[in-house]
Amino acid sequence: MPELPEVEVIARGLDHTLKGRTILSAEVPGLTRLSDPAESLVPRVVGRTIVRAYRRAKVLLVEMDDRSTLVFHLKMTGRVVHGQTRPMNKHDRIAFNLDDGSQLVFSDMRKFGYVRSFTPGELGNWEFLRKVGPEPLETEAALMAERVLHRKSAIKGLLLNQTVVAGVGNIYADESLFRAGIHPETKGSRIGRARAETLFTELQAVLKLAIKENGSSISDYVNASGDAGAFQNSFNVYGKKGQQCVQCGTVLKSTTVAGRTSTFCPQCQRKR
Repeated sequence: MPELPEVEVIARGLDHTLKGRTILSAEVPGLTRLSDPAESLVPRVVGRTIVRAYRRAKVLLVEMDDRSTLVFHLKMTGRVVHGQTRPMNKHDRIAFNLDDGSQLVFSDMRKFGYVRSFTPGELGNWEFLRKVGPEPLETEAALMAERVLHRKSAIKGLLLNQTVVAGVGNIYADESLFRAGIHPETKGSRIGRARAETLFTELQAVLKLAIKENGSSISDYVNASGDAGAFQNSFNVYGKKGQQCVQCGTVLKSTTVAGRTSTFCPQCQRKR
C-alpha cells in the first residue's frame, strides 16, 4: 500500500501539473465498490477548475474552485496518473478529461481503492479525517513521542495505527524502528522518552529521504507521471528477512506485529 511518501510525491506532482486545469468530462469504465456512484460523482466535478492537490495521511485530495474536494484512497494497488489522453485499459476506473487535452486517470487492479467527492462541510465531517492522527512531518518529535509513551501496545502497532500517527505503514515503520534501534514488539510504555523521541526523529528523516527518492516502488506504485520510485534501493530491513544486517552483519529475522510482517535485526534491535 502506498504510504505517506508515495502519496506525498503524487500530490506534489499533481499540484504542479493540475493547478488551473478545468475538468471538461469524465469516462467511467467501472468505479470501485467504495467509490461514489458515477451519477453523483461526475456532475459534481465536470466544469470545475482545480485549485490544488495535497495529501492528508495516505489520502490524496484534489480541491476545486467551489471548495469541493475529490478524494482518492489508493489502498493496495491504486494509481492516479496525469498525462496525455490514452485508450482506457481494464484496470482504469475513471478518467477525467481536462481543458488542455490531458487526462487524470484513477486505476486500481484489485478494486480496494476509491474516489469520492465531498463538499467543504462533508469533508470536515468525514469520520476518517476526524480520527486520523497528526502528520509526522508537521509535528515535533517530542510531541509525537508523547502519543506512545504510556501505551501498552507494541510500538510497531502504534506506528501503524492511523489515529496515533498519520500516514505510516509497514515499510517506514520497519525502517524507522531499525534506525532507532528499537525492537518492533517493544511496548510503547517500555521505550522511554529519549528513545521515543529518537524514533520519531528517525521516522521524520526516513520519510523525507523517501520523498526525495520519489517513494518506494515494490509492485504497483508509480508517481503522478507514471514513473517508479527509487527508495526501495535504500531499505535497511524491510523485506530483507534472511539477509545480513547492514550495521552488524547479523541475519535479519521477522515476526508478526499487529497482523503485519515486521523485519528487524535481533542484535541492533534487542527486545526490552
